[in-house]
Amino acid sequence: MVNEHADTRPITVGGWMLTLLVLAIPLVNLIMYLVWALSSSGNLNRRNFCRASIYWFLIILGIYVLILALVGVASVATSSM
Repeated sequence: MVNEHADTRPITVGGWMLTLLVLAIPLVNLIMYLVWALSSSGNLNRRNFCRASIYWFLIILGIYVLILALVGVASVATSSM
């Protein structure tokens, strides 16, 4: 599905610097990641960058939860012996 209203121009170096500065601010970054990732308008490159970042976060969070679950099961199994 192609959105003809999306901005497909490349983001300049200054634009990327501003984007990364905004994403370095706690709590503001969470809001802006969601705004830029879910926006149907705006720059396509920034939207894809934010979506990819969110996907990586979810993958790493899933691995972290899996490891914590395995460690928890292992600790319960060894403590009952």
